[in-house]
Amino acid sequence: MLKTGRFEGVASIQIDRTRCDLCGRCVTVCKGGPLYVTEGSIGIDQSRFFGCTGCGHCMAVCRKDAITVEGRDISRADLMDLPETGVRSTFDELLSLMVSRRSIREFEDREIPRPRTDTIIQAASTAPMGIPPSDVELLVLHGRQKVREFSDDMIAVMRRSRFILSPLSLALMRPFIGRDAYTFMKTFTVPLISTIIDNRDEGNDWLLYGAPLAIIFHICPGADPADTLIAATYAMLAAESQGLGGCMIGSVGPYLRHGGRRIRKKYGIPPENRVGITMVLGYPKVRFVRAIRRRFSKVLFY
Repeated sequence: MLKTGRFEGVASIQIDRTRCDLCGRCVTVCKGGPLYVTEGSIGIDQSRFFGCTGCGHCMAVCRKDAITVEGRDISRADLMDLPETGVRSTFDELLSLMVSRRSIREFEDREIPRPRTDTIIQAASTAPMGIPPSDVELLVLHGRQKVREFSDDMIAVMRRSRFILSPLSLALMRPFIGRDAYTFMKTFTVPLISTIIDNRDEGNDWLLYGAPLAIIFHICPGADPADTLIAATYAMLAAESQGLGGCMIGSVGPYLRHGGRRIRKKYGIPPENRVGITMVLGYPKVRFVRAIRRRFSKVLFY
């Protein structure tokens, strides 16, 4: 049976036979495998494939409301009516939101109300995940003072680890890390860390940019690391829709993974968890008046 970071075993499935009209839609969308069509009935066999993973697709697609799934962090109480078509975003509206988004690193000197933070987290929780239920965990630093405290703790780790990125250390590591990694560290990582530390000495936060809100996305071992990035992207778009701006910070994760044991303990990040992306949010200090077209490196249709 399928095991994830939070659950082991299958969710239970019950079918109200008096409601079921044998349309077979539940079987069509069930990818865990326990549902199948038999003569005059929908069968349940949890030994087929993964068994019920608790995705809830069968409940959500059933027109007769005949199916109940319980377990693996799902129940009937989690069912919601779909928004009416008229209140869903059109493609043009969604594209406008995406085009308008820019990475924001300069914020107004005001805090984000807690209810607004909660709505961002709620939106991010709808992100798809590799295997349900989501194993993504969030560390929310709400308020400029808490963000600054975390930033100072991280910069202290960077200071202690600075010798690892010295020219001599990089030269010794080059045969083991390869030319591309060596070039990236020499031309980007080393200058970035030096800039962050030097600016902190001058009283400026160039790690988390003095933001009033920061969210660190992390995940348990064995889960898909892409889940943190998808959830963070949902959060970013949700923030943009509410007039906030933000930026994805990639430099926090590596230091928390390799040199931040005490910080992990202080902020409640399990030592075994993999830290993904960090996101800072706030009210933009400068508003952009134009968008910039972007493109992929390559698109190949086969």
